[in-house]
Amino acid sequence: MFFLRGRAHRKNPHRRRLLRSPLSRHSSLPLSFLLLPKPHNSLSLSEIAGRGQRRRKWSLQATRPTRSPNSLRSSSTPSSPSRTPAPPLSLPAASRSPSPQNPSPASASAYNPLLSFTVPKKRRRGRSQRNVASLQLPPLPSGTPGSSASASGKPAPGNPSSAPDASDEIIVINRESTGEALIALTAGFPADSLTDEEIDFGVVPMVGGIEQVNYILIRNHIIAKWRENVSNWVTKEMFADVIPKQCASLLDSAYDYLVSHGYINFGVAPVIKEKIPAEPSRHSVIIVGAGLAGLAAARHLMRVGFKVTVLEGRKRAGGRVYTKKMEGGNKLSAAADLGGSVLTGTLGNPLGIVARQLGHPLHKVRDKCPLYRVDGKPVDPDIDMKVETAFNRLLDKASRLRQSMGEVSMDVSLGSALETFRPVYGDAENAEEMNLFNWHLANLEYANAGLLSKLSLAFWDQDDPYDMGGDHCFLHGGNGRLVQALAENVPILYERTVHTIRYGNDGVQVMAGSQVFEGDMALCTVPLGVLKSGSIKFIPELPQRKLDGIKRLGFGLLNKVAMLFPHVFWGTDLDTFGHLKDDPSRRGEFFLFYSYATVAGGPLLIALVAGEAAHKFESMSPTDAVTRVLQILKGIYEPQGIKVPDPVQTVCTRWGGDPLSLGSYSNVAVGASGDDYDILAESVGDGRLFFAGEATTRRYPATMHGAFLTGLREAANMVHHANARASKKKIDQTPSKNAHSCASILADLFREPDLEFGSFAVIYEKNSDPSSGAILRVTFSEPRKKAHDGLKSDQHSNKVLFQQLQSHFNQQQQLHIYTMLSKQQALELREVRGGDEMRFYHLSEKLGIKLVGRKGLGPAADSVIASIKAERGKRKPASVSLATKSGTLMNKRGAPKQKVIRKAKIVGKSGGQGALPGLNAESSKVTHDIGSTNQAAPQATPGPSETGQVHDNITKQLEESVHLTDS
Repeated sequence: MFFLRGRAHRKNPHRRRLLRSPLSRHSSLPLSFLLLPKPHNSLSLSEIAGRGQRRRKWSLQATRPTRSPNSLRSSSTPSSPSRTPAPPLSLPAASRSPSPQNPSPASASAYNPLLSFTVPKKRRRGRSQRNVASLQLPPLPSGTPGSSASASGKPAPGNPSSAPDASDEIIVINRESTGEALIALTAGFPADSLTDEEIDFGVVPMVGGIEQVNYILIRNHIIAKWRENVSNWVTKEMFADVIPKQCASLLDSAYDYLVSHGYINFGVAPVIKEKIPAEPSRHSVIIVGAGLAGLAAARHLMRVGFKVTVLEGRKRAGGRVYTKKMEGGNKLSAAADLGGSVLTGTLGNPLGIVARQLGHPLHKVRDKCPLYRVDGKPVDPDIDMKVETAFNRLLDKASRLRQSMGEVSMDVSLGSALETFRPVYGDAENAEEMNLFNWHLANLEYANAGLLSKLSLAFWDQDDPYDMGGDHCFLHGGNGRLVQALAENVPILYERTVHTIRYGNDGVQVMAGSQVFEGDMALCTVPLGVLKSGSIKFIPELPQRKLDGIKRLGFGLLNKVAMLFPHVFWGTDLDTFGHLKDDPSRRGEFFLFYSYATVAGGPLLIALVAGEAAHKFESMSPTDAVTRVLQILKGIYEPQGIKVPDPVQTVCTRWGGDPLSLGSYSNVAVGASGDDYDILAESVGDGRLFFAGEATTRRYPATMHGAFLTGLREAANMVHHANARASKKKIDQTPSKNAHSCASILADLFREPDLEFGSFAVIYEKNSDPSSGAILRVTFSEPRKKAHDGLKSDQHSNKVLFQQLQSHFNQQQQLHIYTMLSKQQALELREVRGGDEMRFYHLSEKLGIKLVGRKGLGPAADSVIASIKAERGKRKPASVSLATKSGTLMNKRGAPKQKVIRKAKIVGKSGGQGALPGLNAESSKVTHDIGSTNQAAPQATPGPSETGQVHDNITKQLEESVHLTDS
């Protein structure tokens, strides 16, 4: 389910896991909260939070927050990479000033509306925070309005030099650079540095310097321009008049990057949908899951011409975002969000942008959130404030504790730390305070969808620095309207539950039921709970690094009871209220209520169940659950003289028992860190299998917008890998002019292999790079009769063919099959114990490598072979062997004579034709290369013409029963 996850304080009761909106588009992007180069007497917000760290000493002194677990309210904690505590940093007075330092009059007007914005603290999610940090912008850099640098490419005063270029002065596009920097910040871009993604994309020839500053100004301007009207398609030509000609290359770079990565021109506006070509012309992609991540990726890939197929196990799209229409008599109805429900922070939230494109209004969740005691009476405001202050103080103590513990805090739970410092409420007089304190603990468990006893003390709030600014909102009519718009015209196959994903160098196979879907790449967007369960088999198995990350991260639970009443009896002046429990083990049971009457179209009330109570709720009967909720409501409202009617319809969620989710959303469990989100996001299989979803973003985990952003992120990654392969293919498509010559060279090279073990031989380049290319050859020299013993009776046709081959070739005939791999993989294969059978298993199941015939190696292998030959040619001349090697005849000059036999590719199918001895039956394709004879042919051996006739007869029969190919 995907709620908001938050530690919001009381007045904004959805702070976090319900639906936080994104500050940035990609979880992998380093985010700097510093908008522009800072003066010496101010600190960036990342530094204020104790997370600032110099990653690169660029000319602009760019700072980026590290992936450490500190919260904004507390002192720093161990950083993710080093696991060592960082010194706490205080907010200097200069940065607290209500106005920018020395602002120019011209920029003041642009500064006012966006001069400062609130930074949410995620302590609690059921209630908004009472106080928020206000971020002030530092002054503009030289070259922007108010500075002495010249604009639009004109020389600075006093500088009579010739026309400048983009590298020797800062351009001025307009006088709104500060506001544009803030807008770019909401999209996840630091104002004074490049993201890692931009650097990898090569947006500027050299990192740092004036050219980078100009690029950033152009990038920010493009983003701001699109945000003015997100229903338009922004073109490059729109900026031709405002961007100096000497910066044309930077404009091209910024525009191409923003469009290709989905920062602009995304969504469901008509002009954007028109960009999707009628017929796909590029690679085929299989997307597993039609949640927000899968839909975002599908639309982006379709727009760039990819052929997309989405496989969804449910009968609907949306995944853990589910809006159910509830109905009663007299045309009474309401839209109930049973999964993700709150858009948390609308500044830059891509789902907020989609809502704008659709024209759907948003409702700000109001701050008012009264709490009620066990007996139904309101909690005393003074006691409420006292306990809330004590609770915040407790969290601060826990933060200082983890700082002092260093890396040891990774193995300690947040719950144990809180129990160490929690106040003792002993007498009955303090019972109300104890119940109130437990309510805050329940709210914290709701924010993380996890038990406090399982949350990591070190990293439970590692994503706090990326919380979005802006209001938290409900969408009128429910979030299902977003899902419906995103799923429009996307090819989705419903009720296709995937159980196997096979990936390798030549593509992917995704199996759902008895159907097999093939493509060039696959994107897996299933929830973390499904990955943890192992219900999807990956062939080859996922890397151990990813398996460990899946195991370490936590996946929690949140449930709901949705009730449609005949009328609103709880009042329309609030959106949330809470209820206390006197039993600590039930503190999360119906502890918070959401009123959707203003947005759902009817009198809808939803009760939340968090923490330990959420797990017990899975086995509670719906009747008992509704009865308990009604008892709470009657205890609150009937003493006020308000009658509580029976609901006309109720729905209870069971996200933990749903086999397609097995939980609600992710959290950082004991032993895990934010790094594990990055690990889950890593692609495998050399750019064939990708992963997206809320559990693959360390910045916005457990949020709807986080899932959406990961879909855009992975779509861009898939396009990048597809383009890289296409480029490599063009380079490699220089076919050998003499195929027989290449085969002869390969045979010569394997006379002196670099590695030899069992039936395996390897040749590779003699350099220190473990990723350098290598050629593996497997030799079968046992009698052919043994090879046929393993054939099943239902495979008689192939058996007969092989028997014909056996009758034609002598018992010592060798068969060679090959593959291309890296030097490191070859060395690992040598160390595999268990003989050739285990080595074959390692090749096919662990490495996902298929064995092919000589011609099946392709042009890429030809270049490796040529490189190895050239390298060996530089060594001392190889001595001519005095002994005749197996499979080679030596003439008077020592040149080898070989009889080349045609190659047949036999595509093995499960339950179909037999495989070669030792090969795993699951290998989808194996090309058999029937190689050279080992001895001189006896006189009875047929001549060339007779041999050709035998070959033709066998080939004809092979073509009729199996697939024949030379590649």
